[in-house]
Amino acid sequence: MTEEEERLNRPITAKFLQRLERIGVDVELIANYPWVYMNKVNGAPVTGTFMAKHGFTAFFVARRERWSDRRKVFAKIRELLSNA
Repeated sequence: MTEEEERLNRPITAKFLQRLERIGVDVELIANYPWVYMNKVNGAPVTGTFMAKHGFTAFFVARRERWSDRRKVFAKIRELLSNA
């Protein structure tokens, strides 16, 4: 597999974390199958719930990974960064 193929086949969560890391945003994810929650953004705990009872859902992992709601995820990240 070429480097380009590997890059294209990476999971969404890995791409998400790598791209945010490049701009200096550290996001900690935790999982409780099939939900993947955002736990911390630059060390600030993520509060509130979204599409789950126990955390702010960023992704779902079933047969394949998919976003919960990309706009709400990035809105929450922006909210936490502006409060820091």
